[in-house]
Amino acid sequence: MHLLVGLGNPGAAYSRNRHNIGFMAADEIVRRHGFSAWRGKFHSAVSEGTLGTEKLLLLKPQTYMNLSGQAVAAAARFHKIEPDAIIVFHDELDLPPGKIRIKQGGGAGGHNGLKSIDAHLGPLYWRVRLGIGHPGDRALVNPWVLGDFAKEDQLWFEPLLDGLARHLPVLLAGQTNDYVNKIKEAMPRPIGPTAAQGEA
Repeated sequence: MHLLVGLGNPGAAYSRNRHNIGFMAADEIVRRHGFSAWRGKFHSAVSEGTLGTEKLLLLKPQTYMNLSGQAVAAAARFHKIEPDAIIVFHDELDLPPGKIRIKQGGGAGGHNGLKSIDAHLGPLYWRVRLGIGHPGDRALVNPWVLGDFAKEDQLWFEPLLDGLARHLPVLLAGQTNDYVNKIKEAMPRPIGPTAAQGEA
């Protein structure tokens, strides 16, 4: 079993925030693959499904971002899922909008959701880092991540979310570079100054 986690904040006021792109990714995976309706468990909204022979548990922690690790750890302990079978989708300030990186382990990079997961499970889970861009001034970071995507952002984030869900079996097979390349091929041009790439 794989545990897939989308990070975000619960509630309608946050639903279109840049910080909630992880929730959006989880919603699109559930929609595309016809997984179960979201229900409450593990301090989260939970959905379950199967791709091929792989059982998947999807989680949207309802603890607010800073306490995400409580929810992820509760689900991982109950299902006896090791960190290397956990994949976390989250926003990334240090990537241009629409860019994606994948890596296992590493630092939290100032992301409070990742800091919380690290504190509960250690750093050896997989991270799918989804670029939302940087406002250019550290003082503007908080209003930026808690601000809604602009209408024009739909040009890149809708193809990005579609690709994340459509090609999920490639990621689950451990083919991280192929996964990123398939998403990259479907993205509009140009969306930023650097090409997307995966990191094992």
